Amino acid sequence: EETQKILSDSSNFTTIQWIDSIDKNMGKVVEGEQVLVTYKFKNSGSKPLVITSVTAGCGCTIPETPKEPIAPGAEGEIKAKFNSAGRVGPNHKQVYVTANTNPEKTTKLDFSVEVTPKAKS
Repeated sequence: EETQKILSDSSNFTTIQWIDSIDKNMGKVVEGEQVLVTYKFKNSGSKPLVITSVTAGCGCTIPETPKEPIAPGAEGEIKAKFNSAGRVGPNHKQVYVTANTNPEKTTKLDFSVEVTPKAKS
């Protein structure tokens, strides 16, 4: 309910500026490793930036949602952890960020990672 109010009240809309790429190539990892992906952003508007949710396209990626509003001009980051277990080969994953931003409410962040098999011992 509170979330809907935040996302529908245009007097509180702000803008977000992504400081680095929103499509990251994380290179190669060995199967079983955890990959931490970080997306840096800035509240480029004049109202507090409220990130209401951060979701992932699948269960292998666990995103974190910033709890506090980001003040105008302040920077923050979205983090997601990818579990490469059982995911050998190329992986292209998405993280969806929903916030009180205008014109788009949801931003799609991408990352890709190549998972190589563990060496047989």
